[in-house]
Amino acid sequence: MRTYDFAPLYRATVGFDQIADLMDRVLTTDTNTNSYPPYNIEKTDDDAYRISVAVAGFSDADLNVEVKEKSLVISAKKADEENKSYLHRGIATRAFERRFHLADHVVVTGASHVDGMLHIDLVREVPEALKPRRIEIASQKAIETDVVEAKAVN
Repeated sequence: MRTYDFAPLYRATVGFDQIADLMDRVLTTDTNTNSYPPYNIEKTDDDAYRISVAVAGFSDADLNVEVKEKSLVISAKKADEENKSYLHRGIATRAFERRFHLADHVVVTGASHVDGMLHIDLVREVPEALKPRRIEIASQKAIETDVVEAKAVN
């Protein structure tokens, strides 16, 4: 397996910390990485997304959704079930924590728990200052009419 050292990138650049951190996070293989619980990421509109997580067996009280430091953290912990004896236990209700790194200007607008699925809606809200602007191009005639003729004073 290859490992990459981004230390030279940090030393030679200024202001690109987020890109280097993102590359480091993507390329780091975590031995604790698992596929539980399964999830989908859906693009619902040009600037809207939905994350759907399969959380069968969890109630609303067991689930926790929070945004901290530009990360969406979804976690769940099932209360201990005492006095139950299973002959077969195929429904996994073990505790989990899923993290999603949010891009700039992406905000969580809501969450719902329906039919064993936790849906989290996100929207990218780009500020007006960062949106593209159309610049009018002045014609030569408009420039000539705006010029005031100056008379020589002597």
